[in-house]
Amino acid sequence: MFEKKSSNEQPKITDDSLGVFRPTKGSAKVIIGNGVKIKGEITDADEAQIDGRADVIINTDNLVVGSTGELKGTITSHNADVWGKIDGEVNISGTLTVQEQGSVSGSIEYQNLQIKLGGKITGDIKVSEKVKKLSDAHNKESIVTQEAVVENKLKNK
Repeated sequence: MFEKKSSNEQPKITDDSLGVFRPTKGSAKVIIGNGVKIKGEITDADEAQIDGRADVIINTDNLVVGSTGELKGTITSHNADVWGKIDGEVNISGTLTVQEQGSVSGSIEYQNLQIKLGGKITGDIKVSEKVKKLSDAHNKESIVTQEAVVENKLKNK
């Protein structure tokens, strides 16, 4: 069960064994490391992780701001997980999660919001109205249809 292997055997390193550090093929991932400062624009990223300071316009599917991360600018993402700080125009079409030490400020629009105990959110906060309930859409259609029927009856008189 616990056999000692000979010291002459070296572990075989393959490209697949380093999979933890490699993004899946076809994915676009951006990492801004701790201590790095960047200004500019990040677009069409599948995933972005900010552990340094960034003053950017960013468009990504999934955003993670690490505990040492500070992100300023115009932020557009489907999901965002905030451990550090975000300040600016924030538009999250999915879920905005503010962790225990996270802070989000500015003009904030989100579809779903989760704030852990200790997390902070300040500024102009708005729930996105992009997704309508199917029942609401059906009710509006039936009202419009009923109005059209009434208008036709009035015209025919």
